[in-house]
Amino acid sequence: MDAAFLSSYPALDNDQGLLAKLQALKLVVFDVDGVLTDGRLLYTEQGETIKRFNVKDGVAMKLLPKWGVQVAVITAKDSAPLRQRMKELKVEHFYPGCHNKAEAFDELVERLGITPDQAAYVGDDVIDLQVMPKVGVALCPADAHILLQRHCPIILSKAAGEGVAREVADMVLASRMSLEHAYELAQKPEFEK
Repeated sequence: MDAAFLSSYPALDNDQGLLAKLQALKLVVFDVDGVLTDGRLLYTEQGETIKRFNVKDGVAMKLLPKWGVQVAVITAKDSAPLRQRMKELKVEHFYPGCHNKAEAFDELVERLGITPDQAAYVGDDVIDLQVMPKVGVALCPADAHILLQRHCPIILSKAAGEGVAREVADMVLASRMSLEHAYELAQKPEFEK
């Protein structure tokens, strides 16, 4: 465990059960707009959507599965840039254009053979409240809607699009080992393949 990293999260100090839930996670589910992106939608003259992703999140989303924690993305939006980014990151569990996130989540945990309390969900807006009460750990970016902040025991220090997935991955990995050890895999040349 990386106690030094985790000490910056008061919720973990106040609730040892929450730390145990982080340690037991087998799945982290991310929303996209307002979590992996800053939530802005930019359009070209041709009407194409442009999204800006944080490269640090990419490392996180590739590293978690290497330590036994699967990654999923469930999002109400769908676009070519989003599909491209998920393909680059090899996100196996990808649900674009999903308006019933709870149904998608239920189907996913059943398919993976895990329980909802072995999953974490990271969202930023009220549609994410479909899933958050179901999971073991609910997290949200620092600039999430106030209703989500009321339902999340962990409010991240990062705002939307500023490395939210990386912060979540660091927290999950730090609950199990030192971050130095966790990132040894990311330093190997084959990690980027």
